[in-house]
Amino acid sequence: MEKNKVLVIDDDKNIGLILKDYFEFEGFEVIVAYDGESGLRMVEEANPDIIILDIMLPKLNGWEICQKLRPQNSTPIIMLSAKNKDVDRITGLELGADDYVNKPFNTKELVARVKAVLRRVKESSTSKELKFKKFLINKVYRRVEVNGEKVDLTPKEFDLLWTLASSSKRVFKREDLLNNVWGYDYYGDTRTVDTHIKSIRSKLSKGVDDYIKTVWGVGYKFEAKENKK
Repeated sequence: MEKNKVLVIDDDKNIGLILKDYFEFEGFEVIVAYDGESGLRMVEEANPDIIILDIMLPKLNGWEICQKLRPQNSTPIIMLSAKNKDVDRITGLELGADDYVNKPFNTKELVARVKAVLRRVKESSTSKELKFKKFLINKVYRRVEVNGEKVDLTPKEFDLLWTLASSSKRVFKREDLLNNVWGYDYYGDTRTVDTHIKSIRSKLSKGVDDYIKTVWGVGYKFEAKENKK
């Protein structure tokens, strides 16, 4: 059975070695990079299944790496940081990270989070696609097209759009969307949902963005007009 490959990008060599030993014990293949530039290079060369990314790095910081990877690369990212302010957590998630863990962290918890993210990715790969008159959403390839043209969404934007579109007409509270897309243990501000919805609408062409309806005082719903099977 092929092992999942973890890329750890952290300039603290002790953390790199500890995570390497621990994840290898858990059955993962592990690669460690100690600065942003070599870490970004290893994403291309090693093609990891998931990236554990520190924010404070020499040469390129974690946020810069996220910006360079998204939306061209959808490899899941868990960010590590000694910064524990909500604004830092929200910034990381809005740049496309899948999870955010504060330092110091519990290694067992980090492994559990990695497994949870990989499990979600695996489950999503078995899903089908939703077709509408003007656009389609394919979750196998994590692809959105409007009139045949690809629309680039960040991983979280895609997950949010899919969650809404696959449950057409259901009204989602912002808290529900945070739980479904970011995970039950995410304690960020619900305004991050509004930020992502605004970004999705701006990326979808006029006439398609209005599939996502705001339900004032509650949250959002997706109205599936001209849905095709």
